[in-house]
Amino acid sequence: MKKQFSFSQKWLACAGFSLIEVMIVVAIVAIFSAVALPAYSDYVTRGRIPQATSNLANMGVKLEQYFQDNRTYVGACANGTVAPLPADDNFTYTCPTLTASAFTVVATGSGPMSGFTYVIDQANTKTSTAVPSGWGTAPVACWVTRRDGVC
Repeated sequence: MKKQFSFSQKWLACAGFSLIEVMIVVAIVAIFSAVALPAYSDYVTRGRIPQATSNLANMGVKLEQYFQDNRTYVGACANGTVAPLPADDNFTYTCPTLTASAFTVVATGSGPMSGFTYVIDQANTKTSTAVPSGWGTAPVACWVTRRDGVC
């Protein structure tokens, strides 16, 4: 006597994936990951750069206000003044030059942004003095914001 299978039993017997199908899916996912992860990493890095450039531009304005009030840049970049240094985010901010007629503010990358160094001075000259490998060559007379060295 021949055994009869119901429709649901036949379907269950054929359900599942072969090893080849699973390996093809794994290969496709690996290819997408190899392309997507570096692109996403660059996207996140580019998203952190405006922290520094915005803070440096604001510091330039604040230092000019300090100069208007005091007729010197000496004493700025300190808490309690009109131009305190910004809080550290992914960058550390310093004022290595503060004279009666000149200032320089430097944003140095830290953590995931290490390798980036941006500078602004009293003439509003924006400079990238250091960028990570693959982000162009430094120094550049602008703030590098993209991997290809574009400002």
